Amino acid sequence: MLKTEKIDSIVVVNFDDIRKFNALVTDPIKDQLFELFEKPNTKLVINLKGVEYIDSSGFGVFLSVMKSANNNYGDLRFCNISDEVMELFKLLQLHNILKIHDTVDDCIKSFSNEE
Repeated sequence: MLKTEKIDSIVVVNFDDIRKFNALVTDPIKDQLFELFEKPNTKLVINLKGVEYIDSSGFGVFLSVMKSANNNYGDLRFCNISDEVMELFKLLQLHNILKIHDTVDDCIKSFSNEE
């Protein structure tokens, strides 16, 4: 369900053939994302390219993963969010607490800007 690649020391997660991030797919994805933060100081980019819809369970996963990242001194970024999905992020005020960038490259650059 998820494809990961490493760019420098940053893990980039891509959703593979998932257009709707909803209750039907959240549990296995949540488990995979939590595993990535078992190692302290993990830097992770979640690339939402291709995701057209996220329901409340999907947003719940993002908040849980953010908490896990914070507890393990990790860092989390999001990118390539469609206009429709961004409207939901804004409606829920999540754009104020999650770190969102336009592209994977922008996310990667933002890590070095904070060091």
